[in-house]
Amino acid sequence: MTDKTDPSSAAAGKSGDSRGPVPAPVPPLGMAAAAHRRGHATAALGQVVRRLRQPLPGAQPRLRFEMPPEYTGQVPDAEQGGDEEPQFGHPGPRMSPQHPLYMGFMGTVGVGLALLVYWIGSHTTQLLLWIVAALFIALGLEPVVGWLENRRIPRPAGILVSVAVLMGAVVGFFATLIPTIVEQVSEIVRQAPDWVRNFMDSDFFRSLDDQFGVRDRITEELDKFVNDPAAMGGIFGGVVGFGSTVANGLFGTLIVLVLSLYFLAALPAMKKWGYRLAPRSRRKRVAALSEEITRSVGNYVIGQACVALLNATFAFVVMSIVGIPFALLLAFVVVLLAFIPLVGGMIAGIVVVLVSLTEGWQVAAIYAVCYFAYLQFEAYFISPRIMQKAVAVPGAVAVISVIAGGSLLGVLGALIAIPTAAAVLLLLREIYIVRQDQH
Repeated sequence: MTDKTDPSSAAAGKSGDSRGPVPAPVPPLGMAAAAHRRGHATAALGQVVRRLRQPLPGAQPRLRFEMPPEYTGQVPDAEQGGDEEPQFGHPGPRMSPQHPLYMGFMGTVGVGLALLVYWIGSHTTQLLLWIVAALFIALGLEPVVGWLENRRIPRPAGILVSVAVLMGAVVGFFATLIPTIVEQVSEIVRQAPDWVRNFMDSDFFRSLDDQFGVRDRITEELDKFVNDPAAMGGIFGGVVGFGSTVANGLFGTLIVLVLSLYFLAALPAMKKWGYRLAPRSRRKRVAALSEEITRSVGNYVIGQACVALLNATFAFVVMSIVGIPFALLLAFVVVLLAFIPLVGGMIAGIVVVLVSLTEGWQVAAIYAVCYFAYLQFEAYFISPRIMQKAVAVPGAVAVISVIAGGSLLGVLGALIAIPTAAAVLLLLREIYIVRQDQH
């Protein structure tokens, strides 16, 4: 029996290398067991994930309200490979608008719908105000969400960030405002007896008391008020009414924030549905006008918020320097009033000047000069740069729209007055005036 030798090993032997072939390294028994356990755990985890992704037995996908396909007026031919027959068939020819039955029925339906809309609107005024406020906030946050989307941040994440910042600002506002109000109202209540005592010890009050018997009249009226059950019930009812007003305000704030979140999430779909309500021949123009209006409203809200914040910051710094009392509380009043365009800053300045008169006319004069000078600087340097991408409305139209909006809807009406006026002017310029120029 001959011994067969590998030529390579023979060559190695001839060269004097007696080590032979090197065997492959064998991992230790503990490392192999650990790797096996890790592989088993990974496979089990993958199996669990696959089972979680599978729908439950008998479950159906959630129904969604889908938009119907755009109708072009052409009926597809099944023999030529067209689409299948729609579920509800193809729309047939419309009835002639000149038909007496059509005119009478549609006229009656129109009157009935108008009365129904009026009845619903008159009984849901508060809800409509909440919807308008939420839509206004959603349009104001849309530029922020769009800016985040341009930075490759998904829209849901951008919405969550924007709403979280808004809610943080609201919570911080109330968290700072409520302790300030409680502290300063307590200070007023503590000092009120001294103010009353000093006034009653003054020579002016003594002369009035000697001539008209003011002290006895006040004591008599207080006795009547304390002994009157109706008056005490009125006080209790006023306290209850104030509590219910505060509760309704908090509930309305929560509703507006939730609606703003939903509107902001569904804004592209809402626009798409709104554009589909217009005729197909005019849909592109309607979309362009609507996008311009929403862009202007969003830029206006962001710009006005920046202007109001700068206004309140300047007012707080000046009040702190000159020593006006209740500076932080008055700064919150200024930032709220500064949201009202044109007249808000003026009203805020007058309110702070009246409060500063308690410290002397010199303090009031210094603050008035500084603040109203800032309003001129804001009008000619700050607002034009911040609002350059927002709406442009003539001054007279802006004043009239703010007064009308405030008279109709209060503070909310004053806030949305200028964007509404800008939208109306845009529609007049692009639709009505163009149509008139063509005749």
